[in-house]
Amino acid sequence: MEFVATCLFGLEKQLGEELDALGVKRLDTMDGRVTFQGTELDLARANMRLRLAERIYIRLGAFDARSFTELFDGVRALPLEDYIGPCDAFPVKGHAIKSMLFSVPDCQRIVKKAAVERLRAAHGVTDLPEDGVKYQLEFFIFKDIATIMLDTSGVALHKRGYRPAAGAAPLRETLAAAMALTARPRPDTLLWDPFCGSGTILIEAALIEKEIAPNTGRDFAAMEFDFLDSGIWRTAREECADIAKRDEKIELWGSDIDEKVLAYARENAARAGVADAIRFFRADARKIEKPDRRGTLICNPPYGERLMELREVEALYRDIGRVFATFSPWQMYVLTSHPQFERLFGRRADKKRRLYNGMIPCDLYQFFRPTGTEKKEKPSYPPKRYEK
Repeated sequence: MEFVATCLFGLEKQLGEELDALGVKRLDTMDGRVTFQGTELDLARANMRLRLAERIYIRLGAFDARSFTELFDGVRALPLEDYIGPCDAFPVKGHAIKSMLFSVPDCQRIVKKAAVERLRAAHGVTDLPEDGVKYQLEFFIFKDIATIMLDTSGVALHKRGYRPAAGAAPLRETLAAAMALTARPRPDTLLWDPFCGSGTILIEAALIEKEIAPNTGRDFAAMEFDFLDSGIWRTAREECADIAKRDEKIELWGSDIDEKVLAYARENAARAGVADAIRFFRADARKIEKPDRRGTLICNPPYGERLMELREVEALYRDIGRVFATFSPWQMYVLTSHPQFERLFGRRADKKRRLYNGMIPCDLYQFFRPTGTEKKEKPSYPPKRYEK
């Protein structure tokens, strides 16, 4: 079977590496999606274990679609009856990019009409009540090539289920996981987020270090699909349980100036099953001190678009630039959409990577080299008064 894993722009390379680790065969990569080949069990594994994927689709077919006639004929030629029964629901949605067919509503109507004709003829019925299992059909037309897919995830995979409450500007879980993977969390290096908010980056980092699959605690649309062996989900969950190192002793730090959001972070970590791995405490990022140990700073500070006024954010970036410099030779990873971050921070990044937080274009600034401004090591942090 062929599948398509979609992701936020900029995460394709890391998603491909995840698929390689899963043992499937990659077929194609383009902006926001990776096509791969695997078994039904691989479908269940991908939904449960991929940290960067937004959705997993079954690829039903692809064909030229420069006109509505070609689109109609291409869909009608697909063996949709192998997947969709005579009573099942099959809503249609999709996208068209850089193609002669650009009207999404018109394409939706054509795909739906072709699917109806194919299913009526194949099942030998005149009526399709669509009151059964939901099979979400999705088309993607890119450079006049239409790909027809079946969504197996249902709710987007970044919605792990551990974060019903979040701060004012939550970071998508898949992007947080990408940041954590880039920072390479490991037991011998403290990972500290001084703008932890609802704790998403640290929770994803803890899941990575403990090798806990991110989506074993939720259901997927394809669990209702009649043409799939229902046993694949049980097998995939058992594999995830065998891999997980839930008793692995690790320590991550999360601090924030807002005690209310820290309460959310603690609740989220508990729901994710990693409360024992993360120490949350209240602290102003402009006043933190370097502890006497090896570590990495990672954060998603305010951008100045929703949380704070732009001037306040720029002042904040100057302040944390001075404070973070005292943490040398720690590595640092900072995600922000502010185009002048390096100037304000007072240091040019050793590497910069374009990512997207939802629809907001951001850059992940990565600092590896010592600043040359190391100071005498400070006592162990946080002080007793911060510990919960």
